Amino acid sequence: MTHATRIIVGVCVAFVAVATVAPVLVFACPFCNAPSLTLTEQLAGADAAILVKWIGGTPANPTNTGTTEFEVEEVVHQHKSGQLEKGMKLNLIRYRLGKSGDLFLLLGTLGGEVLDWGSPLEVSRLGFEYMKLSPKPDQPAAQRLPYFLKYLEHSDRLIGDDAFGEFANASYADVVLLAKDLPREKLRGWLTDKETSAGRLGLYGMMLGLCGTADDVTLMEHKILEVTEDFRLGIDGVMGGYLLLTGETGLTVLEEQKLKDKKAPFSETYAAMQALRFMWQYGGNRISLERLRQSMRILLDRPELADLVIADLSRMKDWSQMDRLMTLYDDEAYNVPSIKRAVVRFLLAGTKDTGEKKDENTKKAGAEPPLKEVPTATIGSATAVLPAHVGHALECLATLEKKDPKTVNEAKRFFLLK
Repeated sequence: MTHATRIIVGVCVAFVAVATVAPVLVFACPFCNAPSLTLTEQLAGADAAILVKWIGGTPANPTNTGTTEFEVEEVVHQHKSGQLEKGMKLNLIRYRLGKSGDLFLLLGTLGGEVLDWGSPLEVSRLGFEYMKLSPKPDQPAAQRLPYFLKYLEHSDRLIGDDAFGEFANASYADVVLLAKDLPREKLRGWLTDKETSAGRLGLYGMMLGLCGTADDVTLMEHKILEVTEDFRLGIDGVMGGYLLLTGETGLTVLEEQKLKDKKAPFSETYAAMQALRFMWQYGGNRISLERLRQSMRILLDRPELADLVIADLSRMKDWSQMDRLMTLYDDEAYNVPSIKRAVVRFLLAGTKDTGEKKDENTKKAGAEPPLKEVPTATIGSATAVLPAHVGHALECLATLEKKDPKTVNEAKRFFLLK
């Protein structure tokens, strides 16, 4: 296993540890880097915001941090008792390199009655106007995002990065509302431009899946099937967008090229898994749940992925795999603690899925679990007939408790179910 693979595995294990059974709830872009505080959020959270220009200063030395002198160009907002005004001079501790006339944004937080200024953020006049005119964070996303859509990949890096950050923070549902307004031709160009930041490709791939046509399938498929040994940041989003456009036809391509092919780099296979998760969570009826389960089952043949796959199958409520997992439990190739714990958690989840609250994905797929007369359980004052998988899961757990009580107890200790 390469160093890069070990890093990815570490991230995956962390993901599984907190979401072994519970649904994957993603409140931001499913294929973006971790959301960060955007400029509008920083502006809204500051007690004072001003545009200043650099005048001069005293450089730092071994005994002093130096000072920087600024002149106020514009007051965006300040506390009601504030006395900041255009032309006022500010002398701040710490030297900030600059030249006469350079513009900076200063954000201040009240510490008692004194403003504590944060680090000066260098801005262009255009960047400042972009920030000043940005919709406030408390406005609905449907009203805010169209403004930032215009600035994706802007030549001013501060603007382009911040506009992307707004979409990275946005939910998938919010982005879907913009589908008809997404810049299809620009998205095609950004996906094929080597200058596009790799961290943005996932968002752009997903967007193209929302607004694209049959003409975009070839472009996306070509990018997905590029032969590479490198870790490709964002390719999971391209795969997700590709599945939105192609449905089961595209899923078959991913199965053959990324899931079944054991020579495919781990990162590519994991990206395909992420695309499956995306379609399960957000794809609606584009691909049926049972078809997605079939794809995920393929990866049970890969011991290095088994614990992750078992966790996904648990979230997908694929209780048909209990016997197979019991067989894998005794397979030497799968004799890894994390896999054994994943099997136990899968069974525990199976015992909890009594059918009281039917899973929306299951209902959409038309895959209602079969019922049988036993076992039964008392729920409130009524006796309920439980799905067949519950009894089978209980039987399997009883077998494992006799065979491997230590692992079963460990798995139970950290079992989370929501």
